[in-house]
Amino acid sequence: MAKAWVLHDIGDIRFEDVEVPVPGEKEVLVKVKAVGICGSDIPRIYETGAHKMPLIPGHEFSGVIEKVGVGVSGDLAGKRVAVFPKIPCGKCERCQKGEHDLCLNYDYSGSRRDGAFAEYVSVPASNVMELPSEVSFEEGAMTEPLAVAANAVRTGCAGLDANDSNTKIAVCGMGTIGLMVVMLLKGMGFSNVYVIGNKDSHPAKALDLGIDSLHYCDVRSDDPVAWLKQNTGGVSVYFECVGSNDSIRYGLEAGAPKGKLVFVGNPKSDMYFSRDTYWEILRKQLHIIGIWNSTYREEGADITTVQAGANIDCSCPSSTAGVLDDWHYVRDLLSAGKIHPAKLISHKLPLADLDKGLYIMRDKTEDYCKIMICP
Repeated sequence: MAKAWVLHDIGDIRFEDVEVPVPGEKEVLVKVKAVGICGSDIPRIYETGAHKMPLIPGHEFSGVIEKVGVGVSGDLAGKRVAVFPKIPCGKCERCQKGEHDLCLNYDYSGSRRDGAFAEYVSVPASNVMELPSEVSFEEGAMTEPLAVAANAVRTGCAGLDANDSNTKIAVCGMGTIGLMVVMLLKGMGFSNVYVIGNKDSHPAKALDLGIDSLHYCDVRSDDPVAWLKQNTGGVSVYFECVGSNDSIRYGLEAGAPKGKLVFVGNPKSDMYFSRDTYWEILRKQLHIIGIWNSTYREEGADITTVQAGANIDCSCPSSTAGVLDDWHYVRDLLSAGKIHPAKLISHKLPLADLDKGLYIMRDKTEDYCKIMICP
């Protein structure tokens, strides 16, 4: 037997004994070493429920392969890995093109099948990515949100020159994804990065990532649209990492002609445009891009099959950075020490105290960034 947090119904999650999963054909059993709580876990557990219940949530994780199933090389046993949670069907048109992030017939660890708020989880062998020894399990567990941020940045900044002073980039939202977007942008060499936050702790977090006070806007005291227009003259790329009507409006109204708006934040409510704001899209010919997941290829796969939308160097240490999927791109950055996401971890809790982390995020009882569970 093993321990896991099982979601039985909306708001009913229990720490209990479960059977250790048996890896099926082409699957591996992973002993979880670190798992992050994602912002999406809160509504899943307390508001909407999972796609099926009972279910073990948790999709940002890393660990060690303890056992392999039929059809899997025994050489994988003992490997330190991060796990891509989306399990594409492998058969649809998008999958055949290597665009697994766009598959609509997918399974998903932590929302459609048992995830990693547990001591053990069984996953497809094709979804594990080996971690270099210099990358910690905590950093490995942060690969999933980092890869989403990388997908947003690589897509939104494709074709842009980081050294061009006319390129003005804004990031709205200082949660985990927003901070990771800023971290990646600064790592790419973009200097004209403007950040919008709304908490007392945000200026210090921005400064820690290289954003000075002149490039930080507090929505509680400044109008973000007026502030962006005054400081940028029009935003080349705007990353919306909140998921609110207001934060979308800021980007639409402050966007430069033919600017890009990259929507990354999960919506907090129904989304809508006023007529005047909609005119901004038409008159400026703005490009709106949605980002939900990240690109991933199986270890050893032909990198030339990765979706073309990710083709941008982004100062990746690999000579093949232009065609690396987001997951291996992030792994390269972590391995080379070019990004340091562990600084975003505000809390580390044992598995038995997962509920404390959930309450902190649900009730906003204290400031937090990434809450990491270490079974």
